[in-house]
Amino acid sequence: MRTSVGATPYLLVYRIEAVIPAEVEIPSLRIIVEAEIEDDEWIKARLEKLTMIDEKRMATVCHGQLYQQRMARAYNKKVRPRKFEVGQLVLRRILPHHEEAKGKFAPNWKDPYGIRKRLPKGALYLGNIEGNDPEIAVNADAVKRYYV
Repeated sequence: MRTSVGATPYLLVYRIEAVIPAEVEIPSLRIIVEAEIEDDEWIKARLEKLTMIDEKRMATVCHGQLYQQRMARAYNKKVRPRKFEVGQLVLRRILPHHEEAKGKFAPNWKDPYGIRKRLPKGALYLGNIEGNDPEIAVNADAVKRYYV
């Protein structure tokens, strides 16, 4: 609403007040008064639309769940599970936030580590081969097998 003119730009151009698309779908009081719809008729139409909203919501939820299942199935087809055992030698990835990250020409993998402990959800405790460094907890995605 422009305070200088007291009207919206849409009203000035088209000589009619703009109707929000939601008001066309679910009529507001302004639309009912303009269309001169009776109260009983409006109440019936409103209740029908409200029941349709629940049906549409349930259909959307079912569709979303089916989509997630399809995406999980497609992803799981391509994933090769990697099994790590205690005592195995692995290389640890050097991530950008690690102290060892020195630039783009630095190595991406660090020293062979021995797996000290394996947790069920893919976390590993790594220790230096000599055993003098403290154990480091890392995700299994950040390691790869080391072949001598």
